[in-house]
Amino acid sequence: MAHTAMSGSGTTESDDPLQTAVWRLRSRGCWTDAAALLAPGAAAVPAVAVQRASLLIERCLYTERGWAEAEDALRAAEAIAQDDDERGAAACERGYLAYASTLLGVRDRADEARAALGRAAALIAPTAPGRPLLDFRRGLIAQNLADSPQAARAAYRRAHAGATAQGDTLLLSSTWRHLAGLALREGEPAEARHGFAESLRLREELGYLVGTAPALVALADTEPEPEAARLRAEARRLFQLLGGVPTWLAARLAPQAAV
Repeated sequence: MAHTAMSGSGTTESDDPLQTAVWRLRSRGCWTDAAALLAPGAAAVPAVAVQRASLLIERCLYTERGWAEAEDALRAAEAIAQDDDERGAAACERGYLAYASTLLGVRDRADEARAALGRAAALIAPTAPGRPLLDFRRGLIAQNLADSPQAARAAYRRAHAGATAQGDTLLLSSTWRHLAGLALREGEPAEARHGFAESLRLREELGYLVGTAPALVALADTEPEPEAARLRAEARRLFQLLGGVPTWLAARLAPQAAV
C-alpha cells in the first residue's frame, strides 16, 4: 500500500513545547487539534503555514475527509511564501494533496501532482532539508500513478539516503516500507520482510500510533502463521483504538482478509 506516506519529519527531539504537543496529537490521528495549535503562527510564518497545511493533507489521506480545509490551508501557505525554499515546500504539499486526491479516487489531479512536484524540484536545492521528502513523493507518483517501479525505486533510494543523513526517522520508516513493497512485488520476500520490519520498528520507537497498524499489516504479508495472524490482530486492535483510521485499512483487516 502506498497510502501511508508521511508529511514532515515526525521528530520528537525538539525542545519546542509547541512542536512536541503537535507531534503527540498528530501521532494519535488528532490532526485537526494539531493544526489548531499552529494556526496563530501560520498566519505570519511561512514554515508554520506549510506545516499546518501538511497536517490537514495527512488527515485527508488517512480519513478521506477534510479536503476543502486542507486546500484552504495550502492556499494560505502559498500566499505568504517568500523565498524559493518556502515556495518549494508549498509546491511539494500542493503535489501531495493532488496525489492523495487522485489515489483515493476523489478527483483525478495527476497532472497537477506531477506539475507541482516538478515545480518543487526546481525550487528546492538538492542539498536542502526538504529534498528527501520531495524525492519520496516523486517516487509515490512514479509507482502509483505512472506504474513505473524502476523510477519509483530510484526516487525512494534517494529519499532513503537523504532521510538517513538528516536523521528523519519518520520519513525513513516510509522509505523502508515502500522499498520493501517493491521487493515483495518482485518476488524478494526476505528483503521485503526486512524492510517492513525496519519500518515497523521505527514507527513503534517514534510512538507514531496512527501509522503503526498499516506497518503491522504490511509485515504480516511476509510472515508465516501464526505470526501473521498475531500481527494482524494487533493491527486490528490499534485500528479500532484510533477510531477506524486509516479508513482504507478496513478492508485489509476484515476477517476474510486475515486468512
